[in-house]
Amino acid sequence: MDLGLAGRVALVTGAGGGIGAAICRCLGAEGAITIVADIDAGKAQDQAAILGSQGITALAVATNVVDTESVNALTLKAAEAFGRIDILVNNAGFQRDKRIVNMTESDWDAVVDVVLKGAFLCSKAVLPGMLGNKWGRIINISSRAHLGNPGQANYSAAKAGLLGFTRALALENGKYGVTVNAVAPGIVDTPAIRGLSHFEKVRENAERTTPIPRLGTVEDIADSVAFLASDRASYISGEVLHVTGGRY
Repeated sequence: MDLGLAGRVALVTGAGGGIGAAICRCLGAEGAITIVADIDAGKAQDQAAILGSQGITALAVATNVVDTESVNALTLKAAEAFGRIDILVNNAGFQRDKRIVNMTESDWDAVVDVVLKGAFLCSKAVLPGMLGNKWGRIINISSRAHLGNPGQANYSAAKAGLLGFTRALALENGKYGVTVNAVAPGIVDTPAIRGLSHFEKVRENAERTTPIPRLGTVEDIADSVAFLASDRASYISGEVLHVTGGRY
């Protein structure tokens, strides 16, 4: 199936590894040009080199998504290199889990800022070009945690807020040919998850409680993003695609 992504320019934040890197690989395999944005310059460059070795055109840009100047520099580099940005995937985010009685203000701010402010700044930066071209895709990576998880008040609130943000942008920009959707992964097998001291318990619990009894893969998430970015999803906007193996 041709997704119509050949020659499209895709910007993925938090793309230095895990889900973000898989999204770059998947979009690149469909013929898209990829911009690998990550706060860690070395990781971004490593991923861009891997993509290049696979015949995918890729540009690595060190970016702090909560800093306006850094985001503006990112979009300027993209414009200079490729002329436009067609697809934005707001993937940057991280967890800092604590029960709320132990959560500091900085724990809250750091997580909420990267997920929500990062999506705001990056979307604001790319939308003028998308509106001018009458075509654009914004895909926000939320999480099943938007339903609420103990020990994740900051992360759950940020990922839930991202869904409201998604719907607002969809309503604002649909008439200009820009769709905005969200993907909400369940538990995904990433290096970060495997690094947990209780990883085996996490895996066993997922296999026991998920209708499709396994952890998700980064490719599961990347494939869903590629579909939403494609011409095949041109009449889908403001939606949340749960990629959880059926677990809610």
